[in-house]
Amino acid sequence: MKRRTSIKKRRAKKAISPAILWELTPYQILGAPLMTEKAYKQANDLNTYSFRVHKQANKNDVKLSLFALYWVKPKSVRIINVPYKWRMQRKLVRKAYKKAIISLQEWDSIELAA
Repeated sequence: MKRRTSIKKRRAKKAISPAILWELTPYQILGAPLMTEKAYKQANDLNTYSFRVHKQANKNDVKLSLFALYWVKPKSVRIINVPYKWRMQRKLVRKAYKKAIISLQEWDSIELAA
């Protein structure tokens, strides 16, 4: 029984630990904010912000980087891998990247330069 609990503890510790926060700065993990029409509307209406993040970053890295840069704690963080986009004639149209969608509490906000 003792061995099973130790395995569960190790898995839980790994699940909530940041992956690359100790190797990179918060500026490198949380890249540029995505300011599309959809992202702008979500920021105004739903208090949800979109950021381009580092390829190896996980949710915990994004949460801690957001707190270090903007001093706000997110309500939720969703991570999306955006695939590359290509066409037959033009080849590569858009490179692949990782996107984080961050929801904040009603009383929190982030000032982004447009």
